[in-house]
Amino acid sequence: MPGVRLAWLSDPVAGPARDALADATGAALAEPDQIFADDSIEGIIIASSTDSHADLLTRAADAGKAVFCEKPISLDFALTDAVARKVEAVGIPCMLGFQRRYDTSFRQLKDRIASGQAGKLEQVVMFSRDPSPPPRAYVETSGGMFRDSSIHDVDMARHLLDEQITSVYAVGSCLISEEIGAAGDVDTLMITLTTASGRMAQIVACRRGPMGYDQRLEALCSREVLSVGNQPQSTLTVTDAHGSRSAPPENYFIERFTQAYRDEMAAFVALIRDGTPPLAGIRDGLEAQRLVEAAVQSARTGKVVDFGPDWTPERV
Repeated sequence: MPGVRLAWLSDPVAGPARDALADATGAALAEPDQIFADDSIEGIIIASSTDSHADLLTRAADAGKAVFCEKPISLDFALTDAVARKVEAVGIPCMLGFQRRYDTSFRQLKDRIASGQAGKLEQVVMFSRDPSPPPRAYVETSGGMFRDSSIHDVDMARHLLDEQITSVYAVGSCLISEEIGAAGDVDTLMITLTTASGRMAQIVACRRGPMGYDQRLEALCSREVLSVGNQPQSTLTVTDAHGSRSAPPENYFIERFTQAYRDEMAAFVALIRDGTPPLAGIRDGLEAQRLVEAAVQSARTGKVVDFGPDWTPERV
């Protein structure tokens, strides 16, 4: 990005990937203490493992640095809440990594609803399926399917509904991977969110998509039905006597949301330079986390969770 310099790179995992990133960007390797103490640094990008986010966000707040942080803030909700309050109290510019908000198609759908052109939004249905299940080691440290993966869908549902959600109901099963089940997680789930006025969002998610990385959304509005489909690897269609064949969806989230990730970083720079508010801030990270915690509780108990602005998860 023109006019932007990546000065430091901190990564506790030594190896070719770290060295390649440093070489490609010209960043020097450093420890976090050195980075936070550098007065010339205007922004911090936290793209590390989930269990490090809360500490690094807190240190960014203490150092008065603008910060971009990948989701979730923490797998511990009490810590998530405390960190969010700290960041808000200090007042540093903060942006959360919900990249789907920056995807062109999702943004166009949101803008069309917000403009009133499509009419009142009544229902949202989202499909989110990975190409194949992750390894057990990843499941055991990532926070599970609800907190790690479906938090993106919950955030998008909240973003589109733009109204207080009053109930959360979720179910989950392990239908695909015995390893995931042995790790205590699910690989197939559904979440239903209902708002104060009775509007609904349904999230259908799975760790395996027979067609590949499957990311689709349909919004039923009073005057229009709006849809976002999969992004193909190529627009070429081959037709012969046996029928037509087209390319599969983009391989995975890195390829599917390449444009969104770029625009996300451009938005972070705009936040630092001009104070332009991001599409997702620290409060959005907290609220998405509250919703997935409610989904986890619902799936565990088999009951609908009465949700509201003061709801917090039960201690188990």
